Order: sequence, then structure tokens, then C-alpha cells
Amino acid sequence: MIRAPSTLTINHIPSYNQWLLRQLEPCSLKHGGLSRRPSSSLRACFASSSGGPLRCAVLGAGFAGLSVVWHLLQHCPRELNVDIDIFDEVGIGGGASGVSGGLLHPYSPKVKLLWRGAQYWRECLNLLNIAEEAARLQNASNTDPRCGQSINGPIVRRRGILRPAVNKKDLDVMHENAQNCLPSCRIETINKDAAQNLVPNIHTPLNSAFFMPEALNINPPHYLQALFLACQNLVEDKSALDYCGRSLCLHNKFIASLLDLEGEYDAVVICLGARIDMLPELSGKLPLRACRGIIAHLQLPDDTGEDYPDYSPSILSDAWLAVEGPRSLHLGATWEWKSRNHSPHVFPEEAWRAIEELLPKASAVYPHIGNWTLTGARAGLRGMPPLTPQGSLPLLGCVDDLVGAQRSCKYWLVGGLGSRGLLYHGWVGKLTAQAVLSCNEDVIPSELTMWRKIKKS
Repeated sequence: MIRAPSTLTINHIPSYNQWLLRQLEPCSLKHGGLSRRPSSSLRACFASSSGGPLRCAVLGAGFAGLSVVWHLLQHCPRELNVDIDIFDEVGIGGGASGVSGGLLHPYSPKVKLLWRGAQYWRECLNLLNIAEEAARLQNASNTDPRCGQSINGPIVRRRGILRPAVNKKDLDVMHENAQNCLPSCRIETINKDAAQNLVPNIHTPLNSAFFMPEALNINPPHYLQALFLACQNLVEDKSALDYCGRSLCLHNKFIASLLDLEGEYDAVVICLGARIDMLPELSGKLPLRACRGIIAHLQLPDDTGEDYPDYSPSILSDAWLAVEGPRSLHLGATWEWKSRNHSPHVFPEEAWRAIEELLPKASAVYPHIGNWTLTGARAGLRGMPPLTPQGSLPLLGCVDDLVGAQRSCKYWLVGGLGSRGLLYHGWVGKLTAQAVLSCNEDVIPSELTMWRKIKKS
């Protein structure tokens, strides 16, 4: 089933148009950033004998895929037509991205700032702001939702994240790491009493906890729907500002082989997560490991009077609690390595096994979790990257050599985002759009293309 772009328009708000004009300046691309003047080499990069538009296919409509789409639309020069087709048989956020827990911060489990954590954090926040603005416009417009379903409820819960210290061996390292936090995502070292003020009944076995007040809890399905809506708005608004043609189509279609796209596109960007192994051209060629994670949905029974306080943060420990509201949260996640199960559906007995694994971990820091009731569970299959000296990094770059010679278009990979897809997606999508539009892999940091030297696991 192919879903064409809707002709419905959003009732534009003047302040938003002024903001959008600043966002839509035509850009050329260079290593380390954007310049505001399109270069002649970029304009000629995709010039064809027919003088047609730049045709891009993006495989996958999760975090990475929609980030790539947004940045291609935003940074494509004014004078270049661009047509983008998104292919995902399960639709927007139907894969592992839509099942993720949504806890967002730029730190490791030992609260160490991740490699390029500042860039990841900044670009992710930028896309979140864009998605929230698109959702706000939809709510203000009284038009039917064009993204296929209404965005009901908040996209972001801003209460921070609390990480109680539970391992004495790591405590000194965590205290040291916390000193090197980002100003835009602070880490406050607090004692037992302060932690209790944040989360009543929290247990801090070492009388120490780390609070990230600017950390966020995202609702992934709402966010992804809103980001897709923002992409649709961007197509319309660029046309209104006298840009060359832009088009965006979502195809609910499974691509069984890259050969199915041969001759139709100038560039194909592969953002399939663990599903990338289903493409025969890339199967077994990438250093990725599949890991299936189950997330349980818990609620407080009606006869239980102790709501989770609205001001309280989510909790991060050996198991995490992503709070949705006073009586609703998600608990995760399990790790089933080498799984081939792509289905998000979880059978009841599998859900109970997951609870048996997760509940003791959660109870160690939040004993009152035992009062909550299991109401459902979902699963996602993640493509986990290899460990490098900089940590577990995504896999980016041109994969023409893996797909095979004599191809009529360029093939690009965005893979291995693993359990940090939400954090990584903004910057890796921007980098990949830069590479696609400039036909130049060198705009991508070498650390993200070094995976070619790592043997397949």
C-alpha cells in the first residue's frame, strides 16, 4: 500500500514562519558544519542527463530514517529538486524505534559523557523541538492529521532522570565522571534525603545518587509521528518559499532486495536497524549483533492510592523505569542476544519471564514497584554495534563496495544505533544527509566509518 502525501495544509502561525525562514536557508556542506552558500560542485553532484530531480529512497521509518529525511529536505539547495520515498512495511515507528524506552541523556551507565555526546545531545534536542512545534501546529489547526494518526498526548516528559548508585566499586568513578557533564544536561550528585525528596520510597543503598534534571523521557510513537509531520510541513513550506520542487511519499512496502530499487534512485539510504540482515546484498557483511529487548507496561491498580508523583523523575538502574504518568510506566529491558524474532508482539508467558528478570532489578532501587500490575509488553530487535576504543558507535558510510559494482546509484548505511538510537539519530541523520548531498563520505567522522576494519561477529 502506498500512501501519497496529503494535500491538507496546516494553518500557519506567523511566528512559526519567521522561525522556519531561518531554518530553511539553502546550505552547502563541508566537513565540520554547514555553509550558507550552495557550491557549484554540490549543484552538479546529482545532475543527470534528463535534468530531473534528486531521487532518494530511505529504507526505514524509525529514528534514523526520519532524521535522514528531515536533513535531506532541510539542507538540499534551493535550486535542486528532490523527491524522497520512505519504505517501511510497518509504517512510522513500527519497528524497534517505536518500542524503545525513551530515556534520553548523553551519558554511559557510569555517567560518563559519551564520545561526541555534546553533538548527539544538541542535534537530538533540535529534532525534538521541531517535532513538538509540528504537533503544536496540528493541534492549533483543526485539520485532519496527515501523518496517518492523531498525535494525542505529550511527546516529552520533562522531569529528569535519577540514577541511584548501587555498585560500590564504580562509585568513585561515577563521582569523577559526573564532574565532566554538559552544562545543558547537568549531573547533580545527591544524598539519600535529596533522592527521597525527588522520588518518595526510592532506595539508595550507597547513600548516593546522580540526578540529571535536564534529561528527558520521550514518547517514541508520538515523537516519530510528529517528526514525520514536520517533514511533510517542510515540503509544503519550502515550496511556499519558492524553492524548487520537493516531494515526500511513505510506502508501506517491504523491500526484499536493493535490486528492486535499481535504476529508480540516485541515492538509497539504508536505516533498517536489525532488519538490515534481511537484505541479501548486506546479509552477513556487517559487524552487527541482533538483540531482542522486551519492555513491560505497568500500571497501578485502581484500589492503590499511592500515585507516582507528577514531579518525580524516571529512574535509571540495572533496570529502568520510564514514567508515563502518575499510574503508568514502562519497565525495561531484557537482552536476548542472537534473536531472529522481529515481531513486536510478546506472548503472555514471555512477558512474565521478562517481569521475573526485571522486577528484582527494579525493586533494588524502587521497592514499591511490587505494587504495580503488568498490563502488557512489547519487544524490539536492535542491531547492536561492535565495541571500539570510543565506545559502541553507529555504522555510517557508503556501502557501494558491499552492494556490488556497476550500480546506477549510491548506497548509504545508517546502522548499529543499538539501544541509543534516540540519542544518536539526530546527528547521524545530519551527517548522512551531508554525505549524500555532497557525494562525499569524508564529511563523516572517521570513527563512524572504521567499522569496515572490524570483522563480522
